[in-house]
Amino acid sequence: MHDFHFFGGGWMMGFWWILIIAVILTVIGVIMKSSTKKQAGKDESPLEILKRRYAKGEITKEEYEERKNDL
Repeated sequence: MHDFHFFGGGWMMGFWWILIIAVILTVIGVIMKSSTKKQAGKDESPLEILKRRYAKGEITKEEYEERKNDL
């Protein structure tokens, strides 16, 4: 009678299911990534954070040495 016309037919229904699953997996991935970042930031010592910032180029060598001595 209706034969899945709302979703556009047989092959289109498969497309919608794939799209729904992809959206769900993307949302789960974003949630997992954000929780992992929060945990990683809590486990780092101040010296490790300083080393990471220097490695990324956020601070100069002089700033690195000065802050390292302060720690």
